[in-house]
Amino acid sequence: MNYSLSKIMHLDELLFDNRFIHELPGDPEVSNNRRQVIGACYSHVSPAKVVKPKLIAYSREVADQLDLALEACESDYFAEVFTGNRLSAGMEPYAACYGGHQFGNWAGQLGDGRAINLGEVLNRQGQRLVLQLKGAGPTPYSRTADGLAVLRSSVREFLCSEAMHHLGVPTTRALSLTLTGECVIRDMFYNGNPKAEPGAVVCRVAPSFTRFGSFQIFTARGDIKLLKKLADYTIRTDFPHLGEPSPTVYLAWFEEICRKTAEMIVHWQRVGFVHGVMNTDNMSILGLTIDYGPYGWLENYDPDWTPNTTDASMRRYRFGNQPQIAFWNLTQLANAIYPLIEDAELLQQALNLYAESFEKGWEDMMAGKLGLSVFDNSLTAELLIILQLVETDMTIFYRKLATMDIDNRTPNDISDEVLIMPLMEAYYVPEQLTSEYKERIGHWLRNYMRRMQKDETPDQERRMRMNAVNPKYVLRNYMAQLAIDKAEQGDYSMIDELLKLLRHPYDEQVDKEVFAVKRPDWARQRAGCSMLSCSS
Repeated sequence: MNYSLSKIMHLDELLFDNRFIHELPGDPEVSNNRRQVIGACYSHVSPAKVVKPKLIAYSREVADQLDLALEACESDYFAEVFTGNRLSAGMEPYAACYGGHQFGNWAGQLGDGRAINLGEVLNRQGQRLVLQLKGAGPTPYSRTADGLAVLRSSVREFLCSEAMHHLGVPTTRALSLTLTGECVIRDMFYNGNPKAEPGAVVCRVAPSFTRFGSFQIFTARGDIKLLKKLADYTIRTDFPHLGEPSPTVYLAWFEEICRKTAEMIVHWQRVGFVHGVMNTDNMSILGLTIDYGPYGWLENYDPDWTPNTTDASMRRYRFGNQPQIAFWNLTQLANAIYPLIEDAELLQQALNLYAESFEKGWEDMMAGKLGLSVFDNSLTAELLIILQLVETDMTIFYRKLATMDIDNRTPNDISDEVLIMPLMEAYYVPEQLTSEYKERIGHWLRNYMRRMQKDETPDQERRMRMNAVNPKYVLRNYMAQLAIDKAEQGDYSMIDELLKLLRHPYDEQVDKEVFAVKRPDWARQRAGCSMLSCSS
């Protein structure tokens, strides 16, 4: 059979059921003006029309999940629909209402300020997938903003959504990246220097975009009836295996959210991802990484690093604090759903389940990164201290550690200089490698060798085990910025090049070695290559 003939050739053939807006109460007001939306889970809103839609990239994997033929994705109609100019058959656009804690403070109503959901598709495997445009214009929840997005942030979101999926990290996905043909004014660092930038739209895809804040808003307003409606809908739609909603099922539902969140955070710590804005409105009830704003990847291993300029002083959302912030956010969700369960002790036990799940998952993850059969606390703790003593690239360090020859070698017969040689590419400033440092890491490497020899794990098996969980390629900020620089000049080739690279982050890809090196010195302080603001 011709592969393309088994696929959907035109967007009008997609099957929408739009259950969210059909089963939950909506905003009766139809005007698209900024306002407090009371007693509703969403507001009907249409995307803004733009001058010249242009598709510049799409994900074949996400298209495949939607049963879309490549011809459908490369059509003018596709560009029109996923920039917001047209609606295909079955689409019923809306923006969701939710609240949230931002940087630890309750912010009240937030909502989809620059996201517009087009509807919910049912694919041929029976999966439900929400299509959402980011940057397609204002909604009632836009507050003082314009609801638009610029090319630089859209490139980052498109690439990272797909990169995270291929890394094995739970995430929302990205179907397409389009240009609007219009300019958007942004003050990138909020320092009084606004400028016009190319406007763009990303189509995001997920089974659900429901957030912790989706429940918080109704409890904060005392609307327990609507809280229950949303919880019941969520359980029946996204957690049907738990059974019909009841106090017992509400608790089981929260426990599953705790476990899924723990799993997600373990993956973040494994690959060195820093979200940057872990507000409760940016936390998915499905345990998916959601809302790619000022994210970043640990290059120099620094647990105190945050990519968010807004968080530069507090460092609330720094890499090393992400597990604790997830727990804090889950506690806010527990407070929100308390009226459904009315048992603080049971909710606390569920929160403890997060801590237990994270600790167990983290230990298993760290054992995997080191190629160990079981977790070794002293070996791991010492390594995490050593990694901070000098500027050490986390991604490169673990990949190079896997290359060490351990079989049939006597640790005490090897000098510090020889032991450290395979790791040299991971160091940003070789001059920092003092004799004291070399002695300390040499001691650790000998202990590591002895442990691997005790495990009787052959080098080949250890390398396969380590390389399966330690990526060779991640979306370093400078790489994304290079793609943005080219795209802003009308050259979109690097977006496609990175998309292809990041499909196989654990493979060697010998022709792509240029992307497996340390961040270059020119990128250390350059805007977009280190820290970023929430501006888009």
